[in-house]
Amino acid sequence: MTTAREIHLVTRPVGMPVPENFRLVERELPAPAAGQVLVRNLYMSVDPYMRGRMREDAVYAAAYELNKVMYGGAVGEVEVSRSDRLKPGDIVLNQCAWRDRFIADAGTVSRIEPFDRDHLSWYLGTLGMPGLTAYVGLLKFGELDAGNTVFVSAASGAVGANVCQIARLKGCRVIGSVGSDEKAKWLKQACGVDQVINYRNCDDLSAALHEAAPEGIDVYFENVGGDHLQAALANMKPFGRIVACGMIQTYNNATPAPGPNNLMLIVGKKLRIQGFIVSDHMELQDQFQQDMVAWIKAGKIKVRETVVDGLDNAVVAFLDLFSGNNFGKMVVKIQ
Repeated sequence: MTTAREIHLVTRPVGMPVPENFRLVERELPAPAAGQVLVRNLYMSVDPYMRGRMREDAVYAAAYELNKVMYGGAVGEVEVSRSDRLKPGDIVLNQCAWRDRFIADAGTVSRIEPFDRDHLSWYLGTLGMPGLTAYVGLLKFGELDAGNTVFVSAASGAVGANVCQIARLKGCRVIGSVGSDEKAKWLKQACGVDQVINYRNCDDLSAALHEAAPEGIDVYFENVGGDHLQAALANMKPFGRIVACGMIQTYNNATPAPGPNNLMLIVGKKLRIQGFIVSDHMELQDQFQQDMVAWIKAGKIKVRETVVDGLDNAVVAFLDLFSGNNFGKMVVKIQ
């Protein structure tokens, strides 16, 4: 028998989650049956969308069940295989995060040939769901033209940093919003972002954005919501596009917060707002992987991560997403 360690959701958070909403549980796994594999997870992802799945009334994905292991993106190594599809040592992507080992049907995990085995965690970030989210949102819904001005909120985060860099590759002028001077410096010096606003240091985000883009914004990539959406609406050009990926500012509200008071600008400026979920656009996965690997190898995309050691610290890593303690993609190194 193999012992697995798992993190379960035991109570549903009200407002900001607390450690007491979670529990570390050990259980014995049976031997794999025919067609199954035993996988040892190496890295797991923690993502803001997981907060929505902790609600009983989860909006766009099934709610996590209480007193059961949570799940999400992870990368692991096959330890035991009873399938012709996989062999021990194979690296696989899976949706069985929040645990160190698991048994699964071989067809439910995806074998990858990493271009760099020293950076397997990148398949949870720049080469994974966040990178694909940036790619799909910007190129499919942003409808970029060279010379466009693009505004990105949470610009140093897992999605935002990739949005900024892809927009620069496409010949756009990029303005990012971040919560620290260190993040602003990295975006400008390492990623070539044209202007960066530290929203914690400005009294009027709309005015700061106008100063950075006096001629207006063509595309706003929305990760935050709230005052960022209000500022973007005030500064959009006519026929501008707003690509709505997430609104982390609102995820922990126990009661709904008032929305922007300038929504009428959507009509007057003839704006288009497109929300999307990346799992609906997996037809772009292969092209994304081809492009992103080439960009990384050419030094055109920089990768920044915050790596937290140990499954025991996964809850802390998740909670740190909401205080901005991560720099780039937040991942947990399990093994």
